[in-house]
Amino acid sequence: MKASYLTHLYSRIGFGLNRKGYQSLKGISKSKIVDAIFESSKAPIPLKIDLSAYDSFVSMKSKNNAKNNQALRKLAQKNRQDIKQLNYAWLDRLRDTDQILREKMTLFWANVFVCKDNNALHIQQYNNILRTNALGDFGDFTKAIAKSAAMSKYLNNKQNRKDSPNENFARELMELFTLGVGNYTETDIKEAARSFTGWAFKKDGSFFLKERKHDNGIKTFFGESGNFNGEDIIDIILNQKQCARFICAKMYTYFVNPKIDEERLELLTNLFYKDYNIENLMRHIIASDWFYDEKNRGVKIKSPIELFIGIQNIVPVNFQKKKQLLYLQKIMGQTLLYPPNVAGWKQDRYWIDSNTLMIRMKLAALLLNNAIINIDIKGEFEDSFEVYYAQERKKNQFLKVASNWDNFDKTYGTLSQDVLKSLLIVSKIDKDTEQFLEGLSTKDNKEYMIQLMSLPEYQLC
Repeated sequence: MKASYLTHLYSRIGFGLNRKGYQSLKGISKSKIVDAIFESSKAPIPLKIDLSAYDSFVSMKSKNNAKNNQALRKLAQKNRQDIKQLNYAWLDRLRDTDQILREKMTLFWANVFVCKDNNALHIQQYNNILRTNALGDFGDFTKAIAKSAAMSKYLNNKQNRKDSPNENFARELMELFTLGVGNYTETDIKEAARSFTGWAFKKDGSFFLKERKHDNGIKTFFGESGNFNGEDIIDIILNQKQCARFICAKMYTYFVNPKIDEERLELLTNLFYKDYNIENLMRHIIASDWFYDEKNRGVKIKSPIELFIGIQNIVPVNFQKKKQLLYLQKIMGQTLLYPPNVAGWKQDRYWIDSNTLMIRMKLAALLLNNAIINIDIKGEFEDSFEVYYAQERKKNQFLKVASNWDNFDKTYGTLSQDVLKSLLIVSKIDKDTEQFLEGLSTKDNKEYMIQLMSLPEYQLC
């Protein structure tokens, strides 16, 4: 496979191609590379932090007494820290994994089945539902998400009872998760909400049905009538070809091109509609010749996480102050586990604004060259986070990081600068940028690499 094709492929199904990957893949056919990508992501590896402290909460009987209340307060304090630890653990997984495609798909699905929760146990379960089902059956995936404790709380389905149906989950299921605006009626929402009544969860996050709260009456949904439950509703949604088209459009704009080719989309929709097999769909995309067309290469603006992890793919970085990881995600506009709303993060050009552009352009220097960052930024994360930085707001600060330059020297130190450029830059390079690079006097690959990562073209994948 051509070097430019390899760089393109790994920028989409992962976070860029490093030299080790490039060397191991040279001369290998596309079909074998595609097979290897799927083989390496075959068996999901759950993301886990130590949440054993919640065992006592799960087994705790609901009594309002001083002992229980004190234990719950301590657990609540630990819970806030554990959600941060889960954020760090997810970043570490993205940076260091052999399951490149599964982890990239997990990141993708987190912005489709959008959810936020303040319970570390439940949000970890939700995150692993994404990971486990990322390349599986879309119908099973949707049902698992619908039954998850985190989603039940986030979209108020735990308040959904037959005597007082809550329509929030049913509406978002169709509007944001499966069909899109305008492809259902208000009656469909009401009938679907009735079908999801009584869906509940235990403290440990496991699903169960409250029979007395479930509406067992006849519902009419998309022209079909019956004593439907929530799973029946999802099955009927899957029968609508618009569901396959809606998901394929999301995958096309994320993995192929922000501008949809309607003919390609129709072909993908027909393929996906046959069995809703996510792996088959992704395999078809990255094995197709059109995926590597010039019009599809270097046309997508990297998300903050893609940019951040891509840099560390070349030079691993260890944050000595973990809270700075949260701060950096926040000012760049994408904090894992903290989506802005149920619609998730807007993609592509929406990543760039006057507040984020400069930090993105300076990110490599900030991480690798001891550049100064002004942390006089306000926002909403949580009180302790704001307190942490309140004392420093009027100062320019260094990020406290340790960069693995030894690894860089061994891997990239002897490369020509042209090869280094081909590994890092996917998009076409502007003439002015080429003149700038040609005018650089540095012969040091470290400095040259930082310059490459500071180019506008590096923002693209």
